[in-house]
Amino acid sequence: MSKVLIIGSGISGLTCAITAASRGNHVILVSPFPSERSQSVLAAGGINAVLNIENGDSIEQHIADTLKGGCYIAGEKAVRGLCTAAPDIVRWLESIGTVFSRDKDGSISRRSFGGQSYPRTHYAGTATGKQIVTALVMEARRYEGMGLIERRFWMDFYAGLIKDGICYGAMLYNEATRAIEAVTADALVIATGGQNAIFGKTTGSTLCDGYTAGKLFMQGADLKNLEFIQYHPTAIETDQKKMLISEAARGEGGRLFYEDNGNRVYFMEDLYGPNGNLMPRDIVSKCIYETGRQIYLDVTFLGKDKIRNRIPEIDDLCRKYKNIDISKEPIPITPSVHFFMGGIAVDTRHRSNIKNLYAIGECASIYHGANRLGGNSMLAAIYGGKVAAGDLDGLKTDSPDWSEDIRIENEKLIQKRSSASKFPVMYVRGMLADTVSNSLGIVRDKASLDNGITDIDYYLGIANKINYDRSELEYFNYSLEGILTIAKAALIAAQSRCESRGAHQRKDHPESSDDYKAATIISYDSGRFSTRLTGEDDYEG
Repeated sequence: MSKVLIIGSGISGLTCAITAASRGNHVILVSPFPSERSQSVLAAGGINAVLNIENGDSIEQHIADTLKGGCYIAGEKAVRGLCTAAPDIVRWLESIGTVFSRDKDGSISRRSFGGQSYPRTHYAGTATGKQIVTALVMEARRYEGMGLIERRFWMDFYAGLIKDGICYGAMLYNEATRAIEAVTADALVIATGGQNAIFGKTTGSTLCDGYTAGKLFMQGADLKNLEFIQYHPTAIETDQKKMLISEAARGEGGRLFYEDNGNRVYFMEDLYGPNGNLMPRDIVSKCIYETGRQIYLDVTFLGKDKIRNRIPEIDDLCRKYKNIDISKEPIPITPSVHFFMGGIAVDTRHRSNIKNLYAIGECASIYHGANRLGGNSMLAAIYGGKVAAGDLDGLKTDSPDWSEDIRIENEKLIQKRSSASKFPVMYVRGMLADTVSNSLGIVRDKASLDNGITDIDYYLGIANKINYDRSELEYFNYSLEGILTIAKAALIAAQSRCESRGAHQRKDHPESSDDYKAATIISYDSGRFSTRLTGEDDYEG
């Protein structure tokens, strides 16, 4: 029996915990809040799989669409494993209680998503993530009852227990005791999502802030493809965040347009034909950017009954936040940061370059290349969780004594609490969000990236002098440096890729180049950042 420590309890973390426990391993599942508050419950559209080949679809076509959508820099071996496993994953989700929408013949309903040759996105209304999380939580509780899964809430990642290139677990900050403690394990699995907080307002949860990946990067873990940031073309803006208008709306036939002298211009259809509204997200977002206009999404033609039956959550969202009846009015939309193709670099078994350190879900970079297809994120989260769990059996690690390290880190926290600096932590995070949004927009260039790096260097210079804010969780105070570091790494990665590909568009390098037909690896050593290119299937740390 191996002892496995998993940080993050969304879809990927839960899947890994369940799979590892089912193989007889003991799992400690750590998160600040219950799974029902994870970003995974926000996942709306569905999960991709080829369950029925009667319509001409095939697993090979799913593979081809995924590689094409990723602009041919995702590893074919990894993508083949993902797409081949998809049908069994959907059946497994059914078997543990996921309630999918059904067609009249009883089969799981499916819809078209962007970049797909055939409809293969299986869904539960527009609340697929919520349904899957509910089923996974119930399954995890079975293993909790057996003593194989142990849940620890109100705890945050602080740092990896890493020595000489080997990971022995993690330092965790306990909100109840306000102290750091060591939790040793034979393997550490990171399932903490993307880097939403570096942009401020996105469609995702700010609980996914990039700190864990940033801190591990500072401790020697390679990161990959940070320049590829997916802007979802359809969101509505509120005071707190941007609310996703799921691709399900366009999958049901929704049409994008702008108004010109009182006439509707269906620009995506003009550019790409009848299926133009379902082009991959990077293409749609770039086209919206290039119009320079307010864009609308029209689903009125579906009628009230079909809207309430097929996309009720979108209807509710628009009524609540915009006071719009989408059966009568079009939806004013704006692109928003939605998904990060970049994260911790892993091989096809989800191992990082640090021994016994794994990453899964959105915080791991492996399947999506330069742009993720809608419906592939939940698939990758579940598949990655299962793959990583399958590599954990029999791991045994004799951990060093970490008591002195813990004493030193707790002393650092105490010193930070007495800081008298004039720089409030949330003010610095707000400035960071402005900087990153200006530098890493849908289209970027060398000048904006250079300016962003200069600004972040300044923020890093004051990161250890911030005003300790007792009105905020201590996590916000100690996590700042790691968040700033991963933000700088993203800008450096974007600066190093002198081409346009997928979700990375450079005004000053508008064409794709075969010189960059590879993944970007970025490493950190004592404050120095270095980049290199490698094939995704070739990455071994």
